[in-house]
Amino acid sequence: MDKADTPQPRFNRVLLKISGEALMGDQGYGLHPPTVSRIAQEVKAVHDMGVEICMVIGGGNIFRGLQGSAQGMERTTADYMGMLATVMNALAMQSALEAQGAFCRVITAIRMDEVAEPYIRRRAVRHLEKKRVCIFAAGTGNPYFTTDTAAALRANEMACEAIIMGKNGVDGVYDKDPREHRDAIRYDKVSFDEVLTRNLKVMDASAIALARDNNLPIIVFSLDEPGGFSGILAGQGTFTTVGG
Repeated sequence: MDKADTPQPRFNRVLLKISGEALMGDQGYGLHPPTVSRIAQEVKAVHDMGVEICMVIGGGNIFRGLQGSAQGMERTTADYMGMLATVMNALAMQSALEAQGAFCRVITAIRMDEVAEPYIRRRAVRHLEKKRVCIFAAGTGNPYFTTDTAAALRANEMACEAIIMGKNGVDGVYDKDPREHRDAIRYDKVSFDEVLTRNLKVMDASAIALARDNNLPIIVFSLDEPGGFSGILAGQGTFTTVGG
């Protein structure tokens, strides 16, 4: 196929948000290197299409601030520990991407200069322009804000055209949990306001409101589907678009 005949991707710059649990594989805790490598291959495939990619990865596979707080830990301390967990995941993903031949930078909201770059917006934009994958870690750098909110914030700051939300075991947005209810209905498209009023489990309310206020679409797909990420960029596969 000639290059002129190759379908152009729907977006030129996107942010991929995945949970920390996505990196666990079948384990109950921590990182599963083959799973991390598989996700890195998906990211590399999209990167090879010429798409500029940012990533935000949760930390729930290692430590979740809300869980620590619920067990009696002081909330601010628990949240900072959760931010450190996201840095560990980001470094693992950076290693996997570089093994695939992709240039990558981990950029943290909390300074830790020996292992990652500090977040400077203009520098991060320049990395993207140079076709480097940027992994934003440590959330927003503030307690009480989730990595969902960090993803919406960074996507807007980087002028991304969409947030691509990779889910485990779910191929879009449903009116109720399809893993518990066989009659759950999947939406092809749903508005931001519907997500908020119906309390649909996409991202937290702060992230949805930030995306809505800046007219930034969110596309939800299953990370378990091989080629799902690249399929979205080609307008194929099963997914739900949140917007409008």
